[in-house]
Amino acid sequence: MVKRSDAQPVSEAEELEGLLDKRLTHLHGESRTVEKLRRVSGGASRQTWAFRTLDAERRPMDLVLRRDPPSEPRPEEMAREASALQAARRHGVPGPDLLDWSADPGDLGAPYLIMTFVPGDTIARRILRDERYRHARSVLARDLGRAAARIHQVPPAEVPDIPVADVLQDLRRRYASVGIGRPVLEMGFRWLEDHRPPANFDTVLVHGDFRLGNVIVDANGLAAVLDWELVHLGDPMEDLGYLRIRAWRFGGTKPVAGVGEYNDLFDAYAEVSGSRPDAEAVYWWQVAGTLSWGVGCLVQAQRHFAGASRSVELAAIGRRVAEQEYDILQMLRGSPRPGRRADAAHLPGRLRDRHSSAGVPRARRRPLEHCHSTRESRRTCSASSNAS
Repeated sequence: MVKRSDAQPVSEAEELEGLLDKRLTHLHGESRTVEKLRRVSGGASRQTWAFRTLDAERRPMDLVLRRDPPSEPRPEEMAREASALQAARRHGVPGPDLLDWSADPGDLGAPYLIMTFVPGDTIARRILRDERYRHARSVLARDLGRAAARIHQVPPAEVPDIPVADVLQDLRRRYASVGIGRPVLEMGFRWLEDHRPPANFDTVLVHGDFRLGNVIVDANGLAAVLDWELVHLGDPMEDLGYLRIRAWRFGGTKPVAGVGEYNDLFDAYAEVSGSRPDAEAVYWWQVAGTLSWGVGCLVQAQRHFAGASRSVELAAIGRRVAEQEYDILQMLRGSPRPGRRADAAHLPGRLRDRHSSAGVPRARRRPLEHCHSTRESRRTCSASSNAS
């Protein structure tokens, strides 16, 4: 750690402020001063810092730094995120403008992006409840549908080295890396494998984490799409299914990001793309996204317990795997929470008609005893399900 002349340690913020001064001065060819640097809450995998820079004439500009934790640099992913953000902006996706980026940890201590500041809010609790966002809530599902369609129209060639994702294979690999068996997650894997939609879609650019918390909302609606670190090529329905995950409704009562209905999302998507989303594929991706977040909770906790990135936040996220297991059981067995409508009540007519009154497609229901073959596994699965 850098030391002051009085031998007192320099804080992370002070050290970063000095690096930013040097980097911005080099970029602009004139002296730049950084002030009001502060760590922004949110983001368990990458750091976000807000700050103001002053040019030689003291003119201010508000900026945002997105940086890997110095202990966990991911240069290839940061380079891909920079390319995706720039390509999305060229094709009309709302977001910040990228001013500088580097995969070299020698510049700011870790790979990073520096972007323009977009006014608004990312905190779902405020977006869903504050009076100032009343109008935004009424249009947000449609805004998200249009933004998703524009993302899917970005030519993949504009994002070099972007991977083609096999979601189930990737999920299995991440799940195995933790080394902890979870019967309900295994049920989810089996259901997804048995009911995977046909691959009759054009492979497109997929955001990969399209939800509240990764967007900025202002009084007028959607202001920016953020956090492109999981961008990949795949099924466009993936992003729409992710908006349906109950965890990312943050207590909102409506099925799309807690603020809108299916038709709001689907109509707006079709308005831009020219084709209406496949409701059954979106449902499959909702299950896949819930399972993905359940695995993600395990992985985040493992980062803390393995010492890679010690964080109370990461440890707490690990506890949320049980919530995702509960939601998976609901979706696979159609058991709505007390006082809430079954998910099928929110589905478009074509898909709703194929659901039983419990909310799961008749053709897709499986006896619980098929989830595992051993007596002990069956007992664990049954206990987990009865608890829900």
